[in-house]
Amino acid sequence: MTDTTRKGFWKHPIIYFLFLLIGGTGAIMGDRWLQTQLGNNVNPNGETVSQVGSPDRTDMGIPETRSQPRLNAPNWFNHPFNPSSDRASNFIVEAVDKVGPAVVRINASRRVSRDRFENSLPRDFFNPPRGMRPPGDRFEEGTGSGFILSPDGHILTNSHVVEGTDTVQVILKDGRRYDGRVLGTDSVTDVAVIKIDATDLPIVTIGNSETLSPGEWAIAIGNPLGLDNSVTVGIISATGRSSTDVGVPDKRIGFIQTDAAINPGNSGGPLLNAKGEVIGMNTAIISGAQGLGFAIPINHAQQIAQQLITSGRAEHAYLGIEMVTLTERFRQELQNTQGLPFAIPDTDGVLIVNVVSGSPADLAGLQAGDVILNLDQQTIKTSERVQQIVQSKTVGSILQIEVNRNGSSRILQVKTGNLPSQTTG
Repeated sequence: MTDTTRKGFWKHPIIYFLFLLIGGTGAIMGDRWLQTQLGNNVNPNGETVSQVGSPDRTDMGIPETRSQPRLNAPNWFNHPFNPSSDRASNFIVEAVDKVGPAVVRINASRRVSRDRFENSLPRDFFNPPRGMRPPGDRFEEGTGSGFILSPDGHILTNSHVVEGTDTVQVILKDGRRYDGRVLGTDSVTDVAVIKIDATDLPIVTIGNSETLSPGEWAIAIGNPLGLDNSVTVGIISATGRSSTDVGVPDKRIGFIQTDAAINPGNSGGPLLNAKGEVIGMNTAIISGAQGLGFAIPINHAQQIAQQLITSGRAEHAYLGIEMVTLTERFRQELQNTQGLPFAIPDTDGVLIVNVVSGSPADLAGLQAGDVILNLDQQTIKTSERVQQIVQSKTVGSILQIEVNRNGSSRILQVKTGNLPSQTTG
């Protein structure tokens, strides 16, 4: 190889290297220029966000401000509502995280007679293994829900979950199990309190059921059909539903109605608002209906619970009258009734059709045929309103009542008594 050929051989690699160096430098500078122009469209992780495909701020619940140009899209990859983040979060998740540890499962067992089962179930269905239970004994077992009111173990649940039980077992979300004792039950409101021997327990936060409005969020937590710690969501459908509306006329409650799914086993569990505060205690469903669940307002339930904790029994203000709301239709029905002991009044209001002998109403001078116009300085239009006012009072309260008697107005003073046992009126 000549010297001239050898010199040309070394020149070619140097030229190739210079071309590569110039090209790489140009690419780097071009990339930096592009990032400068589109800087606001690249997130901190280096991922390019297309302006066309970027989410609308208002769709994500983030108000748009005029001081922020539209091009400056939010870093939505790390937004708490984004399911691709490590843990999606929203107000429902936060409410459940807050209250969930204080929601418990209640297993209750009650002894029942052999006849009850033999008349309705196969003879061997409930037979335990030989030697485990005395001959003739049969046990009915059920599962409900409850929630912890105090760190030392007071638990609120439904009366029908634990009433008449022989044994009660409370199971916490973390798996701890306790034997519980029933401090008291109240079948009139379907409220009961259980006590377990424990300390430093998680507790719920109590809300205000008096300020609820239809359309608010409602979150139910419980153990429906034995499925522990189930969560359902809906809205408050209505408030102040009477026991007659719900189909349980023996109760004295103005129910919260919700379309959050409530099933057997949810009984006694909490109904929450969007803040994770307890606003009611789930208690009833209408058989065969969908989207119709009912809860006891927490203000009322807590009032009864305090009485049960203190004395083991609850008291309910009582007048001792049977009444109906006067409507044109009902007035016409009365006109076709023979032997009425009173004249049919031609006025609106609530008609007293019977007064219980010896009751507070009887002692105050109320009579069948009186029409209630005003109670506790409130105009009365429906019988449900009378019951709401009375049940909001304590035993021994003095109520002023205005009635229309044979066309004349009378004002009477009634001192409420305590609702007798087995009385539903």
